[in-house]
Amino acid sequence: MLIGEGQVNQYDDDAGIEPVELIAAAARDAVDPRVLRRIDQVRIVNLLSWRYRDPGLLVARSIGADKATTFYSGVGGNTPQSLVNQACLDIQTGRAQIVLIAGGETWRTRMRLRSRGIRPDWTKQDDSVPVPGGGDGVPMSGPAEEHVGLDRPSFVYPIFEQALRIADGESAATHLRRIGEMWSRFSVVAQENPNAWSRTALTPEEISSPTPGNRMISLPYPKLMNSNNMVNQAAAIVLCSAEVATHLQIPLDQWVFPHSGTDAHDTYSVAERHELHRSPAIRVAGNRALELAGIGVDDVDHVDIYSCFPSAVQVAARELGLPIDDAARPLTVTGGLTFAGGPWNNYVTHSIATMARLLRQNPGKRGLITANGGYLTKHSFGVYSSTPPSEEFRWEDLQPLVDKEPTRTALVEWQGTGKVESWTTAFDRDGRPEKAFLAVRTPDDSRTWATISDPDAAAATIDGDIGGAGVEVHKDGHAVLR
Repeated sequence: MLIGEGQVNQYDDDAGIEPVELIAAAARDAVDPRVLRRIDQVRIVNLLSWRYRDPGLLVARSIGADKATTFYSGVGGNTPQSLVNQACLDIQTGRAQIVLIAGGETWRTRMRLRSRGIRPDWTKQDDSVPVPGGGDGVPMSGPAEEHVGLDRPSFVYPIFEQALRIADGESAATHLRRIGEMWSRFSVVAQENPNAWSRTALTPEEISSPTPGNRMISLPYPKLMNSNNMVNQAAAIVLCSAEVATHLQIPLDQWVFPHSGTDAHDTYSVAERHELHRSPAIRVAGNRALELAGIGVDDVDHVDIYSCFPSAVQVAARELGLPIDDAARPLTVTGGLTFAGGPWNNYVTHSIATMARLLRQNPGKRGLITANGGYLTKHSFGVYSSTPPSEEFRWEDLQPLVDKEPTRTALVEWQGTGKVESWTTAFDRDGRPEKAFLAVRTPDDSRTWATISDPDAAAATIDGDIGGAGVEVHKDGHAVLR
């Protein structure tokens, strides 16, 4: 079970605190020193603010867990929940006693220093320090995406958003108003979350309207519909068995039980997804996590859906059967990655910590955590409650079932005339259309990616609905609307 959690925000850029120091502070906030010293496993979520070979080693030394073994995860927002799933299995089988799962970023400080030409004097570990774990070798994309430079979340998630709108038959104005309202509700949750990075509730219009402080990133998303990685945040959770918790004299009202967990992934190449507004892995693995806990989606009291962009929330909610506008059951407990903070791979450690606090305050309630890595690619789920499960923690890898789901042929160097399935228009920092990325269905119903790289031609994609329009694609990926 989970016996403690800690969250830390560092707003002072001049403090110069490095990631491992912030992570250690979160660990100290989670449990008292006598428990910290007994930790035998330190598992750290992969971080981007600084290059460490074994950050867990530095954290363990800082908190007094000198005998702990360490693990450094691969990349992905799914990682924290996946680490919880594995820790529960290891504790059940006796491979671990007390596990610290933690992560943190000081990206805000790092970027501010970089803008002044300063490289911080943070801890360096040379090649003599072995990397305990590390990358999982999972690609972020496939050859089709690489062919046209579709290489960042701020390009891909807006394409999912347009696909959702087109599938629903909504006008651009209606759709933008709806997702602005959803994101506004997230900001209201953040206002009530003491650990949120930004605690100002915003109106739908403030979120969806482009302004100098809320510039357009990629259609239809202005900045306030993107994850906010310009934060200094860390979070930590501590897990152990009931036997160990009893021995440590942890009060029963501090216990939060993981009931079940699942993991699965959609196709690594987005071009191979059968539909751009669906996720078989979320549907299969998410619903199975609920089944393993012996409940249905209507039995869940608190939900945190991974919320890097509005499309990620909507796709997951639809696959799980959750309404997006239920005031009694918001789809976030933190406020989401825009408002609570998006510290790269580690957001879900914050959502688990916040969920644990909420469940302690509401005994008997159940919570669902969803975690997402890549481009709606890697998924992990967890069901939690302050009430113990009727049987031990249950976990399944649902990949064999997901692999049976239909996919689509991805074409890399295709030439011909197809139809626009979805698209996004990327803007420069001055708010001008820069280029457009198009998902194109070919006459045989395969998919290829294409780009409109001329700014004037790209500008023509923002004023009307080009979904279903004819488009001529060249082998190099260049496209011309017909």
